[in-house]
Amino acid sequence: MYLAHRSADGREQALNEHLYRVAELAGGFAERFHCKDWGYACGMMHDIGKYSEEFQRRIRGEECKTDHSTAGAVEMQAHKCLPAAYCIAGHHAGLPDGGSPADESGCPSLWGRLKKKISDYGSFREEIAPVTPDIPKLEVLDGKEKFFGVTFFIRMLYSCLVDADFLDTEHFMSGQGREYPYVSMGELWNRLEKKIRPWLDCREAGTLNAHRTEILRACIEKGRGKQGIYHMTVPTGGGKTVASLAFGLQHTQVHKLDRIIYVLPYTSIIEQNAKIFADILGADQVLEDHCNALYKDGEELALKQLASENWDAPVVVTTNVQFFESLFSNKPSRCRKLHNIAGSVLIFDEAQMLPADYLKPCMRAVSELVLNYGCTAVLCTATQPALGQILPGRLYRGEICPDAGAQYALFRRTQFVKEGEWEEGELVGRLSRERQALCILNTRKRVQEIYEALEGKDGLYHLSTYLYPIHRRKKLQEIRMRLETGQDCVVIATSLVEAGVDLDFQTVYRELAGLDSLLQAAGRCNREGRRDPSASQTHIFQFAEGEGNGSNDMRQAVAVSEQILREFEDIASPDAIHAYFERLFYLRGEGLDKKAILDRLNEAKSDNIPFRAVAKDFHLIEQSGKMILICDTEEGKELEEALRYGMPGRDLMRRIGQYSVNVYDSVYENLKGAGLIEEIDEEIAVLRDLGCYSEEVGLKADAGQGAGVFW
Repeated sequence: MYLAHRSADGREQALNEHLYRVAELAGGFAERFHCKDWGYACGMMHDIGKYSEEFQRRIRGEECKTDHSTAGAVEMQAHKCLPAAYCIAGHHAGLPDGGSPADESGCPSLWGRLKKKISDYGSFREEIAPVTPDIPKLEVLDGKEKFFGVTFFIRMLYSCLVDADFLDTEHFMSGQGREYPYVSMGELWNRLEKKIRPWLDCREAGTLNAHRTEILRACIEKGRGKQGIYHMTVPTGGGKTVASLAFGLQHTQVHKLDRIIYVLPYTSIIEQNAKIFADILGADQVLEDHCNALYKDGEELALKQLASENWDAPVVVTTNVQFFESLFSNKPSRCRKLHNIAGSVLIFDEAQMLPADYLKPCMRAVSELVLNYGCTAVLCTATQPALGQILPGRLYRGEICPDAGAQYALFRRTQFVKEGEWEEGELVGRLSRERQALCILNTRKRVQEIYEALEGKDGLYHLSTYLYPIHRRKKLQEIRMRLETGQDCVVIATSLVEAGVDLDFQTVYRELAGLDSLLQAAGRCNREGRRDPSASQTHIFQFAEGEGNGSNDMRQAVAVSEQILREFEDIASPDAIHAYFERLFYLRGEGLDKKAILDRLNEAKSDNIPFRAVAKDFHLIEQSGKMILICDTEEGKELEEALRYGMPGRDLMRRIGQYSVNVYDSVYENLKGAGLIEEIDEEIAVLRDLGCYSEEVGLKADAGQGAGVFW
């Protein structure tokens, strides 16, 4: 018997059984985008290299090296099925670059793999027959970008294969399949309807609740519309989170879709939104897939970890980075989930925060998911960017929110005050007289300086990403309590509080930045509408002597914001917002695809697609930085021990993330050079001198620059 796998307890899986089961699974996955025969072919042929004598000796215990992935690729290339050849060649190591005919045998490109001398695998014909699929019927968005769709199809097909292979292997090795406690999308709609029924019955004409109900009803009604790309422009306080869920669940009912995927910029927003969804739909129906997601219960942990591998859940909440980098990845672990995106409602919350450097390839991928993979996309935000020049008109279905311009006036809760230039002393003086105020500044250094200048003031807080997540959440709880009970509370923060952090201040101060940031900051002022807007002011200012405006992107955003402040009396109006994004996108031009991702994929040929090269270059966060673990608690010390002497698995790294601070490479090298951190591996270090961290202000990032200043 030809074997595919042997378990630790000696059980054996026949190779033909594995191939047929993977073919059925992969074919079922690919059926979602009408390519069942392609999925089936990949599954049937992916492991035919295991029919070699060398592999069969190896699986029975002999020590010999053998390549079992190339054989299926060779076979599919001979049948002129290059998409399947790419998938099979990379089903363990990742989708390869196509390369060129000049590549030598052994080169990691597809050309090199196809030239490689491999063991005879001809015995596969005794048990299975080659499968040749039909040409895939893919719609083309336009004549300029016709090949992008081919590269996207290969990634989706690859996802079907690797997930099917993982699932069947896991099933054999564990001796059992996965059993999730998921209910139907119809049942989830019933649970939501029960929650919102009292809201829909609201008859309080003219109140904020009445306006929120109007938005909610519009979302339910629009959810019955055609599939495509929608805008959802809801002012802060308009009930965007629940309203977008209502649209999504209604849409899944009408179009028989499989799931809703929420894509957000920050983990803080994810945690907040996921809790809302879990409270309405049930915690077991909602999957959080991000670095801070922790599940304490053993059974829940096991199920959620499994589901996060391939997004097999009714509601998935994830990050921009996870979503888009997976779509352009070439690795099995990242691509495995892609086929489960097909047939979904995709809700991009805070869509204005998609990184401009990759905006064109991101939107092109979204368009492809809508065009050929049965998705509907909703670009959901309080400050809708001018994406009309990027989105294809044939897929656009319009605005969901009724009379978006009027809604802004109805939900206005703050008055903008254009202050001009201030010295630091002017800001400190203003804040010293405030009772409940939020001040958002552009740099951590300036946050530190203003905080120290106000030292001794009652209810003073410092917030930045240099506090580890547990301390940030603890501070936010204290801040909410003080605000709700009317106590003094002045917060000096970086932009981390601008989106998705539910805080309600009487006054907000915001250093000049991009208009979207200014409006997000204003959303923390009089958030609950308890005061008259004229008594709740958002002050926009610049420092007379600044530190510069950082990156070129930041400088451009500030320059355009200055224009909008001069030209528009109401900078929160839809016209002002549209003008801001239109000008910003014009200035950035080709910078909206700074790595030329689209050009490289569209100009490729079928036998030289740069899958590996594109995956290497596509990173939404260019400086992801490195992690520093702060061991100032018993749990932190236990995590350090586990990191040093245990196995650094996914759950451990997520737990470590709760006690860690991410810093850019330059800061990391300064601290390392000063001997303040101990490097555990290339990505994570432990803070040796706990004097460099405090719960009040977090990591003292400049402690390694020669000053020797510690707490």
